Amino acid sequence: QVQLVESGGGLVQAGGSLRLSCAASRSIFSISAMGWYRQAPGKQRELVASITSSGSTSYGDSVKGRFTISRDNAKNTVYLQMNSLKPEDTAVYYCNRVGSRLNWGQGTQVTVSS
Repeated sequence: QVQLVESGGGLVQAGGSLRLSCAASRSIFSISAMGWYRQAPGKQRELVASITSSGSTSYGDSVKGRFTISRDNAKNTVYLQMNSLKPEDTAVYYCNRVGSRLNWGQGTQVTVSS
């Protein structure tokens, strides 16, 4: 059963922007803290940003001031607005429940060229 579907990735030049979307199952979304993770080649998956059910957000140091996580509970969707992208942001981006993770989705590829 597919419970997480990421979209919005693509190829962008350094300094550009992308907006990622993650559609989640209704049954797990409303009470769950959600996060965006990324995994670059040769690196471990890392938590980039998270948002609680009440809207409190947290960001990794490398993306603070550039990325914004948000959620629309009515649409069961979490977003990641990425601005001022850097080549080091290149990775496959995944969303998931933070407290108790579901099976990972396919992710969406973000490639930032210099």
